[in-house]
Amino acid sequence: MLTFNEQLHHLIESALQEDIGDGDHSTLSVIPADAKGKAVLKIKQAGTIAGMQVAAAIFNYKEPSARFVAFKKDGNQMQVGENAFEVEASVHTILQCERLVLNCLQRMSGIATLTRLYTDRLKGYATRLLDTRKTTPGFRLLEKEAVRIGGGHNHRMGLYDMIMLKDNHIDYCGGLEKAIDRAYTYVQQVKPGLKIEVETRSLDDVKRVVTFGKVDRIMLDNFTPEMLSQALKIINRQFETEASGGITLDNITEYAATGVDYVSVGALIHQAASLDLSLKAVII
Repeated sequence: MLTFNEQLHHLIESALQEDIGDGDHSTLSVIPADAKGKAVLKIKQAGTIAGMQVAAAIFNYKEPSARFVAFKKDGNQMQVGENAFEVEASVHTILQCERLVLNCLQRMSGIATLTRLYTDRLKGYATRLLDTRKTTPGFRLLEKEAVRIGGGHNHRMGLYDMIMLKDNHIDYCGGLEKAIDRAYTYVQQVKPGLKIEVETRSLDDVKRVVTFGKVDRIMLDNFTPEMLSQALKIINRQFETEASGGITLDNITEYAATGVDYVSVGALIHQAASLDLSLKAVII
């Protein structure tokens, strides 16, 4: 697998090509090629900032000698009226990178801010917050990084780093135990060490998985806190546990109070609203 920085390099390269195409004609038509400039990122909405390292990487990808000065770090709180960073580079570089930098920072900061609200509710509990694969195609790397910056934990990055047997896998395979057994055999023969998680939809499913074994984690899908408590007694800490489905800011502490190991919340990413930031030229 590619490293984070290698994946980020590919993302930046693809995104700039998508935006610039055969040329930034607005800039080419009015700005001399040798013009130098400075710009600052202005904060227009409070929250948790995320994407500072990404912003620096974007400018340095386009112009390695660009000077990037950060006034905030990823994960810091930001307030209206503050500046997050300043950059000195070719004006062409600043203008061509502007939209990509803002798109990344605004989106990532929105996700980090929402994630922080959830993780704040979990203070005092052992339960950890997970994201899901409900991400924007092509932007998963940074959306999951924003969750991490906001205090959450990344579940699996894709289909390749963990086996998760969900309802459709089980139904297509022909049953719960059959699916687990096949997955277990596959891991032993093809991918030793790969963890197996299985989704359960009822207390009966939970009992069957506990009896059959061969998994690392049991997902309890759309269980109420009351049902979850019953399931955890059945599991008796023999397997990792994850609650998923219907978990919100209003009820997350009820789930955490059961002692479940993880709660996964797709809304961290797919319901996060981008925060308002702007990149403004500094005229000297």
